[in-house]
Amino acid sequence: MSTYDVAIIGSGPGGYVAAIRCAQLGMKTAIIEKYSTLGGTCLNVGCIPSKALLDSSHHYEHAVKHFADHGIEIPGDVKINLEKMIARKQTVVDQTCDGVSFLMKKNNIDVFEGVGAFKDATHINITKTDGGKETIEAKNIIIATGSKPSTLPFIKIDKKRVITSTEALKLKEVPKHMIIIGGGVIGLELGQVYRRLGADVSVIEFMDRIIPGMDMALSRELQKVMKKQGVKFYTSHKVTALKTTAKEVTITADDKKGNPVEFKGDYCLVSVGRRPYTDGLNAEAAGVQLNERGQVEVNDHLQTNVSNIYAIGDVIKGAMLAHKAEEEGTFVAETIAGQKPHIDYNLIPGVVYTWPEVAAVGKTEEELKEAGVKYKSGQFPFRALGRSRASADLDGFVKILADEATDEVLGVHMIGARCADLIAEAVTAMEFRASAEDISRMSHAHPTFAEAVKEAALAATDNRALHV
Repeated sequence: MSTYDVAIIGSGPGGYVAAIRCAQLGMKTAIIEKYSTLGGTCLNVGCIPSKALLDSSHHYEHAVKHFADHGIEIPGDVKINLEKMIARKQTVVDQTCDGVSFLMKKNNIDVFEGVGAFKDATHINITKTDGGKETIEAKNIIIATGSKPSTLPFIKIDKKRVITSTEALKLKEVPKHMIIIGGGVIGLELGQVYRRLGADVSVIEFMDRIIPGMDMALSRELQKVMKKQGVKFYTSHKVTALKTTAKEVTITADDKKGNPVEFKGDYCLVSVGRRPYTDGLNAEAAGVQLNERGQVEVNDHLQTNVSNIYAIGDVIKGAMLAHKAEEEGTFVAETIAGQKPHIDYNLIPGVVYTWPEVAAVGKTEEELKEAGVKYKSGQFPFRALGRSRASADLDGFVKILADEATDEVLGVHMIGARCADLIAEAVTAMEFRASAEDISRMSHAHPTFAEAVKEAALAATDNRALHV
């Protein structure tokens, strides 16, 4: 029987990063993955492929709608080759997953392909894809089994007309009318992909706004911009029934007044969140406790109730984000090694990769009001920037919330071009407990989108933004 210092069940961003960090710290490490490729949901059917399609569809939209404005003339019609677009996406996925395999070899990490299930607190039974079985022993075990798409009790995912994000990444045709149940990150990103390619897109959301976990101002702005792009929104609508035929999906929902509304389309993307995935883990054999939501219970050290077993990523509480899982993977590896790592969950940024991009870190304005925190707010529109005008990316703004008394930055919320990258400036500043004035006095290159951050800080500091 092979023995290890650490064994990790699951090879997503949390699992494989934990494995690398454990190996760097001198531990003999194994990783167990049920699928034939490493990388988990993020690399295979999540973050990476969706961004590849977002990029491809963005290029197409620019060619059709905006190239002429730049003096670029294309003879004839611009056409979509969806098959080639999907193939490119898969190439990106394959290269990225191969990169993770390379990192496992580079760090001398043993990879087991199969389903890992606890035999007890220090032994894992591995059922291999070829039917073979093997048991390994580990002093420490990290559960990193991730999540799967959720659905509603009365909806059956047939993977043909009623689909999840996984199937939406490999459609063989552009839908005529895609109905999306759920106005969160995944639904909006994939909805924008197919809207750009010519589909009618309708988003049905139970809450009174889209991206409900983010600052209200971001929700309003994103909905306004996506409406201009042709996406239809039905907020405060509760889906009550779904029926399918060979070529059509019919959805019934109650509007905010309780009146039934009917929607018909050729595809329905169910995007109502994700659930922790512990199927087949046999956690009870190790004595590991799950809560009523199916999450693995952990303490502040990400330990389960069994001291040598840890859990990270989507399978525990908190935002289901790849970069959160990565931070937790590193945290657990260093904890096992006897170090004193830390994670500030308040400073884990959230991003929506639509265009314009949406990004945020820290407290929302609603959270500060609810907590009774006295704050000041500064906001700056992207359309006031020279860089925005040069690229015709005029939508959006940066909003900075700072403590009224100390000026410490408490939250940064932005929507606009390159916000997924710009948010890192806010995270860095907040990690060092910067004030709005600190940011306002830092030189930002001109012309850049980042100038909006400086201007918003100026607005928050003394209501003295320069270019509005």
